[in-house]
Amino acid sequence: MLVRRCVWPVRLVSLFAVFVGVALIGAGERAHAADAPAASATPTLTKTLVYCSDASPAGFDPAQYTTSVENSAAAYTVYNRLVEFEHGGTKVEPGLAQSWDVSPDGKVYTFHLRRGVKFQTTSFFKPTRELNADDVVLTFERMRDPDNPLRRAYPVSFPYFVDLRLDKNIEKIEKLDDYTVRFTLRAVNAPFLSELAMPFTSVLSAEYADALMKAGKASDLNNYPLGTGPFIFRGYTKDASIRFDGNPDYWKPGTVHLRKLIFAITPDAGAREAKLRSNECQVMSYPRPADVASLKADPDLQVPSKVGYNLGYLAYNTTHKPLDNAGVRRALDMAIDKQAIVAEVYQGAGQAASHPMPPTQWSYDEHLKDARYEPTKAKRLLEKAGFPSGFELTLWAMPVQRAYNPNARLMAEMIQADWAKIGVKAKIVTYEWGEYVKRARSGEHDALLIGWTGDNGDPDNWLGVLLGCAAVNGGNFAKWCYKPFDELIVKARETTDHALRVKYYEQAQKIFADERPFTPIAHSLVYQPLRQEVTGFKIDPFGPTQFWGVGLR
Repeated sequence: MLVRRCVWPVRLVSLFAVFVGVALIGAGERAHAADAPAASATPTLTKTLVYCSDASPAGFDPAQYTTSVENSAAAYTVYNRLVEFEHGGTKVEPGLAQSWDVSPDGKVYTFHLRRGVKFQTTSFFKPTRELNADDVVLTFERMRDPDNPLRRAYPVSFPYFVDLRLDKNIEKIEKLDDYTVRFTLRAVNAPFLSELAMPFTSVLSAEYADALMKAGKASDLNNYPLGTGPFIFRGYTKDASIRFDGNPDYWKPGTVHLRKLIFAITPDAGAREAKLRSNECQVMSYPRPADVASLKADPDLQVPSKVGYNLGYLAYNTTHKPLDNAGVRRALDMAIDKQAIVAEVYQGAGQAASHPMPPTQWSYDEHLKDARYEPTKAKRLLEKAGFPSGFELTLWAMPVQRAYNPNARLMAEMIQADWAKIGVKAKIVTYEWGEYVKRARSGEHDALLIGWTGDNGDPDNWLGVLLGCAAVNGGNFAKWCYKPFDELIVKARETTDHALRVKYYEQAQKIFADERPFTPIAHSLVYQPLRQEVTGFKIDPFGPTQFWGVGLR
């Protein structure tokens, strides 16, 4: 029985490596959108855009990764999801599902798939059919069911799926017919639709996965991505470039304006800027804050900006002594001069953070105040905790630049100096980005500089993913599992009463402030330098760099 109806309009350098050893040939709330009209003719694509990106992706399988590097290089180029966030916004819109129903109890979601959606034809696989329910079922069963054949053939972890407790909450996924899929949840999950718009839910081709498994090459899902998205993967040279072709058969007309898209991997920010100015690339990632004024003054460039939905923070590994002691964590927190860090590291493009979420996030508790910078009091707290002479620990600094932390090495050095004043000796450690994240997930660090850009606009994406018990092997780098906090997060997720959710999240923030599993450092302003000839570019509030609708004059 349907109780509400909502209408939703549809909006919106190297040769490729060859496969070795095998050739692969090929009732409740309802949201509606009409199928995208078929293009009258294949669009003529002529332009090539080069994007100076900052780091090499760890792989191209969206379900495995949570950082913007992989999301930019795979999820938002090669793939689509059942539902999508509007380009440059946070609203959920129809994607591969043109409509959906939600049962009155909020536990059953039925998705009606868009017809006529083609999987990409590549040099390594030629599809024989269009998207159907088998592809959706395979995508989610792989993450949900440990005995799924693809998961057994290619056993990897799915951090986001687990962090959001979807592995426990999705009871079953059913194919009702070729274009209808039903998800049944064990408990109400208020942000479920927003979670389905996130990169890790990118829909795979079941036909392609079957061919890989038969060939004994299931792990090539991570090396040779194939989806329904606006760009077709052509090749990757590690630490050098990723090459894509515009998809002329993309199901959403008017989205693809580029014949070729190239990611020129350029870790050094100065080198990215030089390439942008010389037109070797037309879009660059993460400018240095000190360079923004000069970039804005260049008549050949445009530098749009947006208040960042982000947080740079310092996580304490609460499984390591003495960081398991909340008194020690409070002392370390109080000893950090955040205002000095904002001035030196962010150079006018940041504001000191006090909460585990940005001020623009609904449920942010404005009445909760941050601890003041008081090194003398911090030293007394250490003495009270049993460390009058301090102690030693490792302080990990990210090797890459991010909007939420434009200079992790400098930040680490400033924190190191602050802690030295209270007798704590910090040894600064770093690794290549992929290794850094991998080792951090396994808990090798003592204190870790990291950050987060929200993925779906819901408080659970901050408090649950960064601090929940289910996320201790994923996004919870503090390895902090505190039952009173976690119970509040679970309650908030399992109700659709907005006022009640706000109440639970405010209570959770108070616990965070007292326990201090990590120190919030700053929120930043996001700048996106582009050549003047770039059209249609929108800054994604969730961090990835997207090229939907982007063209060149």
